[in-house]
Amino acid sequence: MPAWLKTLAPIFLLLVAVGVVMWRMPKVELGHSAAFKRRRVMNWLPLGLTYAFLYFGRYNLSAIVSELDKAGVLTKTQFNELDGIGAWVYGVAFLINGPLTDKWGGRRTILIAAGASAVCNAGMALVMARATHGTMAGPEVQRALLYLNATNMYFQSFGAVSIVKVNAPWFHVRERGVLGGLFGVLISLGLYFAYDWTLVLVKFGFQAAFWGPSVVLAVCVVVAWKFVRDTPSDAGFEDFDTGDATSGQVGTMRIRDVVRKMFSQRVIWLIVAIEFCSGFLRQAVMKQYRPFAKAVGMDGTFVYKNWGMLLCVAGILGGVLAGFISDQLFGSRRGPVASVLYGGLLVGCVGAFFGIASPVLGWCVIFMSLCVIGVHGMLSGTASMDFGGSKNAGVVTGVIDGFVYLGTGTQAFYYARHLPSGAAEKVAENWAVWPRAMIPIALLGLGLCTMIWNARPARTSAGH
Repeated sequence: MPAWLKTLAPIFLLLVAVGVVMWRMPKVELGHSAAFKRRRVMNWLPLGLTYAFLYFGRYNLSAIVSELDKAGVLTKTQFNELDGIGAWVYGVAFLINGPLTDKWGGRRTILIAAGASAVCNAGMALVMARATHGTMAGPEVQRALLYLNATNMYFQSFGAVSIVKVNAPWFHVRERGVLGGLFGVLISLGLYFAYDWTLVLVKFGFQAAFWGPSVVLAVCVVVAWKFVRDTPSDAGFEDFDTGDATSGQVGTMRIRDVVRKMFSQRVIWLIVAIEFCSGFLRQAVMKQYRPFAKAVGMDGTFVYKNWGMLLCVAGILGGVLAGFISDQLFGSRRGPVASVLYGGLLVGCVGAFFGIASPVLGWCVIFMSLCVIGVHGMLSGTASMDFGGSKNAGVVTGVIDGFVYLGTGTQAFYYARHLPSGAAEKVAENWAVWPRAMIPIALLGLGLCTMIWNARPARTSAGH
């Protein structure tokens, strides 16, 4: 069996198993016709795959940071600084792109995100080609990558907002727990593409790691343009009351009124704080593990060699588990699910700290990925629809996901200054600062999650 098929087989089998379980479990019946349900699948599937492939064009640089460091193109410290700037651009961009998505619609903005990311990745491919052939000096390469990555991150920030904005009118609040699980599945597939496909592509040169996502995203633009529609009425079906925070709202609200209403809710303040912690923890795991393992000689372990596949499997399990227990056990409340998963994150952090010199660390961070992707799907992917409502989903998702990437940027800058370098990085114990910094963040996130245990969206009117 070819190596690529061996890697893909566990993911395919898991997706089949997830599909069977979701098909067999109790359905939330809201009177949708079979034709509507089929069209809804044809709407969210191309949209979701486009979002997954945006990850392919976002995490490909971090996937090859060890190889770039070894080749003298970009050191780990330079990458963390570049990544931190990109993450903060991504986070702040939501203040612009959230309102734009509410105004223009998620279909248009997902096309902008995929098209612009394809162009930025093509630009990075050209930079890598020149760096490889020695026609661009080191500082010039780093500066070009900084600008291109920041631009890519700006347009990528349309992705999560767009997927939430489009899906909100198509799914009732009682259906969204499973949808949040699917959101986690899409993130997981995107991470698999980014980490495992990129490592295959880089064998053909650094530039290939960027040409691949560029071409795939260009195809996604065409497919999404053909199939994705903003609302059921745009696809020939009747719009319906989704039962969320804007049920009964007539017309649109001004942005400042949306923001004022949003931040008048204590639960929104708590969610953005939790998601700041999620952003720190999620990227501290995904972006620091491979450089750590490579530096200390753990690059021969099963976890390192199958990093993308294991992240994908963990994320699928975390997303589906979170969605299932939210809708089936907790009455579509998101707080209890986030609390359970944050408890798992805290356990994983402690295990990683005490197992820093052991291969068990790899399994700790995989477990942490399962937990944090589940939390992210529940809060950024689902609670943002619930508490923002379908009419204001862009602004609310933008603010919530913006805090995720403020957390991401914070971890990047923190680790750029505190992780070991040179000869010191070859000793595992010198990396103890990595999991140690995650422990208080996980503890804070857990405490905040318990404070939204009973939170539900306050509706504008009685509705459905």
